Amino acid sequence: MPLASEFNPATRPWARGALVRAENLVKEFAAGSTGLFGKALTVKAVNGITLEINAGETLGLVGESGSGKSTLGRLILKLIEPNSGRVIFDGRDLASLSRAELRAMRREMQLVFQDPYASLNPRMRVRSIVGEGIEIHKLARGKEKEDRIASTLAMVGMDAEAMDRYPHEFSGGQRQRIGIARALAVNPRFLVLDEPVSALDVSIQAQIINLLQDLQERLRLTYLFIAHDLRVVEHISNRVAIMYLGKIVEVASRDEVYSNPRHPYTRALLSAIPSITPEAKTERIKLPGEVPSPVDPPKGCSFHPRCPYAKDMCRSIEPQLVAGHEGHAVACHVFPAE
Repeated sequence: MPLASEFNPATRPWARGALVRAENLVKEFAAGSTGLFGKALTVKAVNGITLEINAGETLGLVGESGSGKSTLGRLILKLIEPNSGRVIFDGRDLASLSRAELRAMRREMQLVFQDPYASLNPRMRVRSIVGEGIEIHKLARGKEKEDRIASTLAMVGMDAEAMDRYPHEFSGGQRQRIGIARALAVNPRFLVLDEPVSALDVSIQAQIINLLQDLQERLRLTYLFIAHDLRVVEHISNRVAIMYLGKIVEVASRDEVYSNPRHPYTRALLSAIPSITPEAKTERIKLPGEVPSPVDPPKGCSFHPRCPYAKDMCRSIEPQLVAGHEGHAVACHVFPAE
């Protein structure tokens, strides 16, 4: 599986500036109460995130389960509403759009789900699954619609005969291709890929990653690639953002993150990647304890209870995400951006 090339807008004339910008996004969910008459508890799944995704690039979003990655992806797509903050897509604030304008904008932004077994309706034929968006947005009818479905399936490596079959008749990799075709059928510009290969065998993962890279070049797509597997993220991403307990703790180009990680959490994640080179000896960084409860996050730096480098200030003052050389941003008192 080849590595993604370093993102260079000069090689993609259509890629200019930030296509997506999230500003101070916060999303809280109810989590019960402290007692019969106690105060309501909330979980801050996303806690004040500001993030840009440039047109034409793939931004990899990495973090442990429960870190808020999928919630952030759904906030950006406006599938769920934030408690505060806003999302700017191609210069337009999604919150300011009318219902009709938002409906039209949804063509531009699509989601590919993690589980190819659960994300496709087992009672629908592939023709209906891929054609549903075309119908909703009134993009084509009759033979034109049939041709569009067939050509979209062909783009993801599926024959036209697949149109009359049901999801259970396909393998996991084929189902994920159908899920990608469903997203592409309405000609989007931006895809949120929510762990799209985590449920697949390793050999199939490589095929899907290669397909996504090819589609990005052919269709001028921009990706937010959500994952917990840093090996997969390395292969497809141009930049990487590391998320911990609802916050971004580090973001930089892929090469910077993998060769010069600054945040202790990023270093621990990278140390856990198995090496395929026998002589390479990377010391595994074992983090003590568990991820703190998002219902009652630690004061100061949220990572300090598990950080081997934590100082007194880490326990009381929350570090801000500060950019250094070539945009390498880190939220850490001990290892700030260079």
